[in-house]
Amino acid sequence: MSKLEAIQAPFTRMSYDDAVKILQSKGSEIQWGGDFGGTDETLLTEDRDRPLMVDRFPTSIKAFYFEPDPERPDVVLGVDVLAPEGHGEIVGGGQRIHDPELLLRRIEEHHLPKEAFNWYIDLRKYGTVPHGGFGMGIERCVAWICGLEHIRETIAFPRMLHRLSP
Repeated sequence: MSKLEAIQAPFTRMSYDDAVKILQSKGSEIQWGGDFGGTDETLLTEDRDRPLMVDRFPTSIKAFYFEPDPERPDVVLGVDVLAPEGHGEIVGGGQRIHDPELLLRRIEEHHLPKEAFNWYIDLRKYGTVPHGGFGMGIERCVAWICGLEHIRETIAFPRMLHRLSP
């Protein structure tokens, strides 16, 4: 399958719970509640020709602003998109907490300084709606699509030993 066909075809989706079981069956020592490392992401995608979407990660390993699943608060309404061929996570995102009181509780649970996030809490207090967001690893995504061996080949202004600024 070409890269274009792989991008256009539906991506497989699985829960974090199922991903952990698959990883354990392939010899990974990951336990439920642990975050995936590069080796885990490679194991999950090694037999795939297109990205894999993994959702419902544990609340404890995702950022404080991810909305907990109302039916299962120990996981969040979020997803990571893992590219095959060892390229790892290319997109991560999910629903953001829109309730200011829940957001404040999550900030406290993560032992973060409330003062640093007052502006963020105020965004929720004064008129937000349920919403989501995501981050894309452009370099990883380009490396996968272009079939490049190393991410360094995709960085517009790479930092190197003798060059630290563009």
